[in-house]
Amino acid sequence: MELKNMVALVSRTGRHLQRYERGCRQVVGCIPYRIKLANKATLVDEDSLEVLVITAQRKGKGVLFPKGGWETDEDIFEAAERETVEEAGVVGDVQKFLGHWNFENQNKESFMFAMQVREQLEFWPEQDKRQRIWMSVAEARKECKQKWMKDALENLVKWLTDEAPLASSSPSQERRSNL
Repeated sequence: MELKNMVALVSRTGRHLQRYERGCRQVVGCIPYRIKLANKATLVDEDSLEVLVITAQRKGKGVLFPKGGWETDEDIFEAAERETVEEAGVVGDVQKFLGHWNFENQNKESFMFAMQVREQLEFWPEQDKRQRIWMSVAEARKECKQKWMKDALENLVKWLTDEAPLASSSPSQERRSNL
């Protein structure tokens, strides 16, 4: 395996590098997705779209989209990529900004992005703590219990089915204009 393809098998821990804004912890994440059997000249239809969810670390908390703390030594896109690799074990292109949610009861702000998955890793930092599950949009709508997750999912579906052509010139170069 080439060095550039290796992933550290340890998640970042601790809060000493965490970003805070107005007393709220800054959290970022992605909805990893892939497109099955689509015509590259057309827009995506919902039936050809799958999203990746992960199990919560605490039993009984259902499934989540990967997200975690945005640290002071990285930009928002690097943080979104890192959290998705650590928790879900996938690598891809961070694309469209899907929304911002405030969790006042937790003193947390969350920023979510779309990530088109390029590679699913065999080993990843939290593989012993979480399972990853690919599911259809219809299944994800049923499994996502929290309103912010449902909103982010609907924003992803709307963007991919109404706006985003499959053949994007360079998602990683265009991503900074998506905020």
